[in-house]
Amino acid sequence: MKINLNKILILVLFLFCVNIGFSMDQYKKLAVMYDDRFLNHNTGSGHPENPTRLITAINELKTNPNFKDELVWPSFSPASNAIISLAHSPSYIKLVEDEISALSAQDLAYLSTGDTVISKDTLEAAKLAVGAGIKAADMIVKGEVNAAFAMVRPPGHHATQYRGMGFCVFNNIAILARYLQQHHNFKRILIVDFDVHHGNGTQDIFYRDNSVFYFSIHQHPFYPGTGRPSETGADQGEGFTLNIDLPAGSGDDELLKGLNHQLKPAMDQFKPDFILVSAGLDAHQGDVLGGLNYSDDGYRKAAVFLNDLAKRYSNQKIIYMLEGGYTPENIKNSTTAILLSIINQNF
Repeated sequence: MKINLNKILILVLFLFCVNIGFSMDQYKKLAVMYDDRFLNHNTGSGHPENPTRLITAINELKTNPNFKDELVWPSFSPASNAIISLAHSPSYIKLVEDEISALSAQDLAYLSTGDTVISKDTLEAAKLAVGAGIKAADMIVKGEVNAAFAMVRPPGHHATQYRGMGFCVFNNIAILARYLQQHHNFKRILIVDFDVHHGNGTQDIFYRDNSVFYFSIHQHPFYPGTGRPSETGADQGEGFTLNIDLPAGSGDDELLKGLNHQLKPAMDQFKPDFILVSAGLDAHQGDVLGGLNYSDDGYRKAAVFLNDLAKRYSNQKIIYMLEGGYTPENIKNSTTAILLSIINQNF
């Protein structure tokens, strides 16, 4: 039988190229959930929760050569009311829709339930922020990515089942936790919140629930005034809320001590099968609102700890979701540090 060497060579080259392409797809395991429509949420001149929070960080992630071959940027859609109702009452969702629909294109107003500025495009941005987490979860479950960072606004962790407050409309991470449980059958969800402010909304939603463990490390005394260590849950949720309140001026050492000495032993008992992180970056030193002194390296070390926890208990399943953070340069640097920690830990 005569062997056609040219055909064999072409076949080998084809298989090599296919293999390289497949390997590159497999290599891209970290998703950044971002959409330009987040920038349309208008909070007015001088408001700390403004589009530059995202613009500076996103520009860095798209131009930094360290991320050139590491990140994927999926598209996603605004969440439906059915998804949002996993953590919010239909009456509250309708209130948000009605109050925003009443605005003209130039109007700014406060949501009637609290201190949250709304404008004509706020509803789409808020639903899109929820949708970012939902899409990230679906991709992780399908094995398309191993981890994700949702760069969203408005933030969510102050929103309760019935009320928006503290710059938050819908509780993005609480909805995501319920979605993981009800649509993907995860049993035990850990939510870690290292925002400078206590996530009162997230705590409230899960306070009587033993399937979602809520951990918050935050400044006290500070807005919204909740999150004392004595708040540990109620009914069957007793013991599934863990708060560490820090005095102003606390820094990396206090953050890492809380994670290692209090969260880790609790997780050795709870054993989460999915980890969600309310990644508030307003505990960074120099933030315009916060009074804690975390550094870029402190956030990196915290992410290393959480990523290791995910490797141990949740088969690397972890989603970070931006909450607060009001100094754009700090957000850029801390986000970069967190994403590099995920990449360097071979997710």
